[in-house]
Amino acid sequence: MIWTLQATPQPFTVPHAVTVRRLELADADAVQALGPDASWLPASWGGPHGLASSGHAWAAVGRNGRILAVACTYFRGTGYEDVAVYTVPDRRRHHLALACVTALCADITARGHTPGWNCSLHNRASRLLAWNAGFRLVREYVHYAVGSPVGMSRRSLSA
Repeated sequence: MIWTLQATPQPFTVPHAVTVRRLELADADAVQALGPDASWLPASWGGPHGLASSGHAWAAVGRNGRILAVACTYFRGTGYEDVAVYTVPDRRRHHLALACVTALCADITARGHTPGWNCSLHNRASRLLAWNAGFRLVREYVHYAVGSPVGMSRRSLSA
């Protein structure tokens, strides 16, 4: 599913102990501390240092410096920037991702680009976040995966 920013985001409030701000190089260790579940996020920037210094990432940061949610440009083209977001599991449903996405989208539009969102039909949480952030569906498509390994339990023993 491909979405583009077309509407005003839903209103939200951020908890008092949280600051939403652009990431800086000094935040690289905090990005790294997100752990392996979030490692895909900085991968397109060459790792935590690349993401933190890119100028293309916004985070919700707790008083202790821990990143609670982060949104960044994942793929950047000549006219569009694809948005990616991650929220630590214990802080989901607190509107932190929405705050980060909203700040990032303001940056993207200020650069003269259109924010884009790409997610699976089956990813309800992503679709809801996209909708609340002001994204609207542009097109659905079928995504085929080839060459993926099949686990031993799914292989036929008679082959």
